[in-house]
Amino acid sequence: MAVFAPKNLLRQPNFAALVALVWLLVALALMLQHWAATAETLLDTDDAMRLTELHRWLGNGFFSGWFDLSEPRLQPPVGYESHWSRLIDVGLAGMLAAFGFFVDPELAERLMRAWWPLLWLLPTIAAMTSIAWRIAGREAATVALLFALIGVPAYQQFMPGRVDHHNVQIALTMVVVACVVWSDRKPWAATLAGVLSGVALAIGLESTPYLIVGGAAMALRYVIAHHAGQTLRTYGLWLALTTAAMFFVSVAPDHWSRFYCDAIATNNIAAAVCGGLVLAAAGHFDHGHWITRLLAVASAAAFAGAVLFLLDPRCVRGPFATVDPAIWPIWHDQVREMQPLFRLFTVNPLTASAIAAFPAAAILAALALGFDHDMRRNFGFLVGVAVFLMAAATTIAAIRGYSYAMWLGMPIVAALALRVFALLRLKNFVARLIAGLMLTPMVLSSGAITIASAAGLGDTNSFAQPERQHCRRTASYMPLKRLQPGLVVTDISYGPYLLALTSHSVMAAPYHRLSSGITTSHKALASPPEQAREVLKSIKATYVMLCGPRPPDGLPEPARTASLWGRLQAGAPPPWLEPVPGMGPFAVYRVRP
Repeated sequence: MAVFAPKNLLRQPNFAALVALVWLLVALALMLQHWAATAETLLDTDDAMRLTELHRWLGNGFFSGWFDLSEPRLQPPVGYESHWSRLIDVGLAGMLAAFGFFVDPELAERLMRAWWPLLWLLPTIAAMTSIAWRIAGREAATVALLFALIGVPAYQQFMPGRVDHHNVQIALTMVVVACVVWSDRKPWAATLAGVLSGVALAIGLESTPYLIVGGAAMALRYVIAHHAGQTLRTYGLWLALTTAAMFFVSVAPDHWSRFYCDAIATNNIAAAVCGGLVLAAAGHFDHGHWITRLLAVASAAAFAGAVLFLLDPRCVRGPFATVDPAIWPIWHDQVREMQPLFRLFTVNPLTASAIAAFPAAAILAALALGFDHDMRRNFGFLVGVAVFLMAAATTIAAIRGYSYAMWLGMPIVAALALRVFALLRLKNFVARLIAGLMLTPMVLSSGAITIASAAGLGDTNSFAQPERQHCRRTASYMPLKRLQPGLVVTDISYGPYLLALTSHSVMAAPYHRLSSGITTSHKALASPPEQAREVLKSIKATYVMLCGPRPPDGLPEPARTASLWGRLQAGAPPPWLEPVPGMGPFAVYRVRP
């Protein structure tokens, strides 16, 4: 199959308009489906926590509170220092201010929460189709647009209300990959890849594996083709400059001496800057032997790795290397997005089948296309497959990589679709449309669920937990606002909602830096009443709150029944807890002095 590229993607007004039209259709469909829910609930704990962080920053002042990422109402009196990026808050604040010119503040915030994720869907779709175009031409990009239009399973992080950082990271990753696959044909692509890689690292380290594969692809291309030295120099230099700039913009001066494994900090930024500078220097060996170029780029990887290891060896084990082991059995092991795919198959085979279906199809598509000699020499195809395989491997290790695997798999399946059209001799539009629909993420995921269900499989531990949905509704928290503000001990899942929707403080929330608060909160609910009383007394708790039937994680019988949670669940509170009536779905108890 002939592979061609447009002279300039931006000079294709019809296709650009088609991309915009598909985005608009998807955005309007998602808005119609989820707009009502934006008034009923904050979708996720991260969305609630992001709003809490945004409100506190705006309340403290744009400049005076820029570096202050603390939340004193979480785990008092110590407080909590977030590892999230202020850069997301800037975008949210800007959109909030724009809507605030036309509507009242409450509606402006709701519109901001609704349109923020939809805005990032546009560059994600554009980048995905750009990758497909580079792999197999404009026709493949058109098929990829069909996948985006019917890509319902890929919209999870882009639903109205999702104001956390995941959609931004997916969008930046897709644009960086698109720039890398076009870097052999468009000189500006290397600059943009370096700049956006630095921005992505500042927002979060979740996309690091995919950025590393993209940088490695540019380095290996230089090893094979000496004329790619200028591209590598540009990429490495802009990566180093942008990463350094993002560090100074994001990290307070009094934190420059601190090392972290889970966020932008001196140790990991030093590694990225050193790696970028050495890559830029390596690009000057463009007239040497390929072994010389290989040694030059290998030294960049070795230097970056050495810097990271020497500054903080623990971070070599990943972002959770410094997490307190005590919180793993009582919280971290139960975090949905951190579940391995194969473990998910044992408890929720229908959900796991839906997650695995399209990435599995993309793996088969990559294998089929790999038999073609021209494809094996296609830089865009090789990069696209390499980054996708990294996302697939990440999904197997932890299903949080699922969204990346979906979006990165679409260009590969779209390229295979052209081969299927040719094999079946489908030439008219309707026939190709029907065949293309059979390969879309929604159809493949639905088909996998149908097959698994027909085989007698069924989910036994649904993530939806309908019996707890009322525990997350915004209206459910309104009665709590009437209580005198105090410290609430409850399931950590409700901590961010209490912070965002009330004036209360909470002991814990679902974040790995809160090991002390998580273990203390768990101990209070999982201990027998008299021991729990001592824990609550030591932290000066004001209220204990329950909602729904879910017990504390990692608490088996008979300890569950004997625990404070078990007593309260049975409606037999100890005398030192005073029931507070009229709290809606919540069972609230005031701790007697």
